[in-house]
Amino acid sequence: MESIISTFHIDWKIIIAQAINFGVVFTVLYLYALKPLSKLMSERSEKIGRGIDDAKINAELLEKTRKEYEDVISKAKTEANKIFQDSKKEALAEKAQMLEGAKNEVTTVIENGKKMLEAEKVKMLEETKKEIVNLAMLATEKLISTKIDKSFNDKTVKDLNNL
Repeated sequence: MESIISTFHIDWKIIIAQAINFGVVFTVLYLYALKPLSKLMSERSEKIGRGIDDAKINAELLEKTRKEYEDVISKAKTEANKIFQDSKKEALAEKAQMLEGAKNEVTTVIENGKKMLEAEKVKMLEETKKEIVNLAMLATEKLISTKIDKSFNDKTVKDLNNL
C-alpha cells in the first residue's frame, strides 16, 4: 500500500482537509441551498396540487352550471311555448266570440231593417189607399160636377179603407 501512496503522492493531511472542506461545503449548501430549495419545491408542489384540485372543482362547478343553464333554457322554452299556445287559444276564442257577436249584430240589423221595411210598406200602402180614395173622390166629384159634403166624403173614405 505504501507503493500506491508513493506512486500517487497521496497525503493524508490533504485528504482529511479535503474531507472537512467537503463536509463544510456540503453543510453550507444543504443549509442555504438544498433545504430552502426543497422547501420551495414542496410549497410549489402543494400550490400546484391545490391548483389542480381547484381546477377539478371548477370543472365540476362549470359542468353543473352548464346543466342548470340547459335545464333553465329548456324550462323557459317549454313555458314560452305554453304561453304562446295559451295566447293562441285565447285569441282564437276571442275571435270566435267577436265573430259570433258580429253575426248577432248583423242578424239584429237585418231584423230591424225588415221590420222597418214592413212598417214602411204598411205606411206606404195606407198612404196609397188614401191617395187612391182622394183621387177617386176627386174624379167622382168632377164626374158628378157637384160638390159632395164632408160627411159623405168621410163615409166613402172609411168604406174604401175597409176594402
